[in-house]
Amino acid sequence: MTPPRFTRRHFTLAAGAAAATLAVPALGAEGRIEKPKLSLAVGGKAAFYYLPLTISEQLGYFKAEGLDVEISDFAGGAKSLQALVGGSADVVSGAYEHTINMQSKNQFIQSFVLMGRAPQIAMGVSTKALPHYKSLADLRGKKIGVSAPGSSTNMVANLVLTRAGIKSGDVSYVGVGTAAGALTALRSGQIDAMSNTDPVMTMLEQRGDVKIISDTRTLKGTQEVFGGPMPAACLYTNADFVKQNPNTCQALANAIVRGLKWLQTAGPSDIIKTVPEAYLLGDRALYLASFNKVREAIALDGMLPDEGARTALRALSSFEPSVKPEKIDLARTYTNEFARRAKDKFKA
Repeated sequence: MTPPRFTRRHFTLAAGAAAATLAVPALGAEGRIEKPKLSLAVGGKAAFYYLPLTISEQLGYFKAEGLDVEISDFAGGAKSLQALVGGSADVVSGAYEHTINMQSKNQFIQSFVLMGRAPQIAMGVSTKALPHYKSLADLRGKKIGVSAPGSSTNMVANLVLTRAGIKSGDVSYVGVGTAAGALTALRSGQIDAMSNTDPVMTMLEQRGDVKIISDTRTLKGTQEVFGGPMPAACLYTNADFVKQNPNTCQALANAIVRGLKWLQTAGPSDIIKTVPEAYLLGDRALYLASFNKVREAIALDGMLPDEGARTALRALSSFEPSVKPEKIDLARTYTNEFARRAKDKFKA
């Protein structure tokens, strides 16, 4: 696949993402957690995209930090974002690029700990529906499955199609989730192609159900698709929540970074024993094959790289007219202060 040729288009990143520590309050000396019981929204928790969240939950790391976290699982990232905006969730486990998209709508949300350093999203065409597929032009007028419209899986599909001159209106996007429903949607012919996460995409790929045409499950593949490092899953919330609840955000970051450290040395059997049985989708071997494929995409220490934020802005502005680079202040979309403290605490 031809690597992207994003132009800088006279971006002015003002003080730059180096100022990402802007407006983060000092932690209370006593470390009192302002909101020990909180609600967290996620879109497709069974996906490897959110594995660090599941690990931190299953191993009791949130409880160890004095948190009672109620996790609500939605069909996709756009739905969990809606929960935050609507006030039914305090924090979201979701894609970093939503922080940029929302700022373009004059709403400020902020990432405070990174879980994924590559999107882990693959796009494939159905070998049954499109047996003679030759190029992206063949997808005009077709139905493309995504976790949920407006989610990061939708974003990757938009990016890939836009580079081939295909507008979002030239295809139909269908929300299929990130688990068994997604497998069924493709195999039954409800959709012609799909942009989704693992383990779903590896399962479809290994059984010959899809032909992969774009792949960000590895760092190399992400570089080819986005032209740079692309941050993925993170914990984000309203900027005001971060200011008002610094100790709560620190506790959440601590739990996630501790989970990230555990994942660095975890073996396949450790993963199988820790995740819920339902996440395996009935096939342990394929689940582990999927894990091996995306393992390097999992963040190491919770820190979001400045260049990654710039990559996300370039990517979004290339197909989303409402995202104008010169009007986006990246320093307000994320902070590394909490992750930095957690990294020091756990030696991640």
